[in-house]
Amino acid sequence: MVSEVYIDEKIEQYIADIVFATRFPERYQLSNLKQMITFGGSPRASINLAKAARSYAFIKHRGYVVPEDVRAVAHDVLRHRIGLSYEAEASSVTAEEIISEVINKVEVP
Repeated sequence: MVSEVYIDEKIEQYIADIVFATRFPERYQLSNLKQMITFGGSPRASINLAKAARSYAFIKHRGYVVPEDVRAVAHDVLRHRIGLSYEAEASSVTAEEIISEVINKVEVP
């Protein structure tokens, strides 16, 4: 039933933008994160972010995904998919902080 939850193309693009922002932060005006990330989310990250957002919408008794669903699950899905650089670890920057900055910067549809 969860796979039947509707996800609009704009929401799919929003998910892709979030994941791409972890891989290419300079394209999203997040140049300060470039030195903090050794690798970002893979294509599987966007697939799993969409699945998690659908599941979250289903739990909330909705038949469609809204941006808030994506934001609600983004930390859980992406936390282990971002490799922190030595500079990030030396500065005590966490994956959680990076994800928060990304989802706050990427334009919401």
